Amino acid sequence: MNFRQLRYLCEVVEAGSAVHAAERLFVAPTAISMQLSQLEEHLGGALFDRSRRPMELTSLGKYFYPRAKELLAQAKRLDEEAHGIASGKRGWLGIGFVRSTLFSILPSVIRRFRESHPDVQLDLVEVLSEYQAERLREGRIHIGISRYIGEFEHPQDLAHRVMFDDPFVVALPTNHPLARKKSVHIADLDGTPYIVYPKDPRSPYSQRALAVLRNAGANPVVAYEAVEIHTALALVAAGLGVTLVGRSVAENNRRDIAFVPVSDMTISSKMVAVTRANETGKTVEAFLEVLLERTPG
Repeated sequence: MNFRQLRYLCEVVEAGSAVHAAERLFVAPTAISMQLSQLEEHLGGALFDRSRRPMELTSLGKYFYPRAKELLAQAKRLDEEAHGIASGKRGWLGIGFVRSTLFSILPSVIRRFRESHPDVQLDLVEVLSEYQAERLREGRIHIGISRYIGEFEHPQDLAHRVMFDDPFVVALPTNHPLARKKSVHIADLDGTPYIVYPKDPRSPYSQRALAVLRNAGANPVVAYEAVEIHTALALVAAGLGVTLVGRSVAENNRRDIAFVPVSDMTISSKMVAVTRANETGKTVEAFLEVLLERTPG
């Protein structure tokens, strides 16, 4: 039994006769008759009652035909899906991301990618930069979107692409004395209540952000520790302190917070795309292409 025999059988049933089926398939009627005879011989019984005009399915044929049709449909789906995965149009893609990207690049990247790859299932995983390497090695994500301040490790089994530098701005309550300024100096933040984030034992991000201020001569007072950036910004909006965020985070963000550039800050954060070094997936490359196209600057 083969797929040609199944296809010929289904065409005969749907066309109403072997002659009409041959016309639809652009083959000789004798070719269809020969394939059906071989199929019936293999099964050990007749599929059609040839004593009737037009031919009718036998009880064996009525059992066999819908299952043959479903098998052909499954084969077609398998063929389309396999070609789709090979070309990067189908499959699934795990994306690990830091939460700050929800304010900036991630929504537009996802929309753009889904326009060209609607059949790829995106598995979005919020995970701090320091945890993304192990997720990549475990195969739980294919791409990590990370944020770093200063130097960071480059393990040989991982590939890092710096997407863009993201200069810092200070997030201030709208009623803060500095909120109306076009820019501030680091020294202006001296003694200011400060909100650090993320609160996680493996992340040095918050301490490095504080170190940037302290090394420049400002000594903000740590007022609160937030687990993630959403909470930190909510605390800012409530008037409980200020914090530093990347400039990309300020775009299209909360209106109850003022985001003011820091004119004399020379250090910025870096947005980095991380993959396995031996990654060859076409879907991964397609997402990276969109990601790099949509980054600022």
